[in-house]
Amino acid sequence: MRISSLLVPALCAVLIAACAEATAPFNAAAASEALLKQDREWSQVASEGKDVDKIVSYWADDAVVIPSGQPVVEGKAALRAFVVASLAVPGFKIHWTSEKPSFSPDGHLAYMRGTNETTFAGENGPVTVRARALTVWRRESDGQWRCVADIWNDEPQPAPAKS
Repeated sequence: MRISSLLVPALCAVLIAACAEATAPFNAAAASEALLKQDREWSQVASEGKDVDKIVSYWADDAVVIPSGQPVVEGKAALRAFVVASLAVPGFKIHWTSEKPSFSPDGHLAYMRGTNETTFAGENGPVTVRARALTVWRRESDGQWRCVADIWNDEPQPAPAKS
């Protein structure tokens, strides 16, 4: 009898805490800071180009990547192969900066726009391509944000000078 009289209040306390956490209001400012930090870390890891598994870990298992001028890449295995192939390109280096996270009302989805630079060896030296990007992120069951959609296209070329 003594155990059950202690167990019931303890279980109630755990349930109340779980419900309070589940119904806590979404804090967009904190989520924005966390997501931008995670994206900066991902960009740094990708720029270093040393840890394929770490680079791929920022994408969700069901992620879709739509690279400029290339076929769509879907799922972790295909993404891993894409990263391996990219890192094998002579002189390959990538870096991006994202900004302005926007969140769904429940805080489970977000998107950010950004810019990126990809450099690789060209016939006459390094070539750098600048692009615009849009990423969609999902907060996974483990609480981590992972990218579920990643798309970019080349920046527009400057308009020719008028004569």
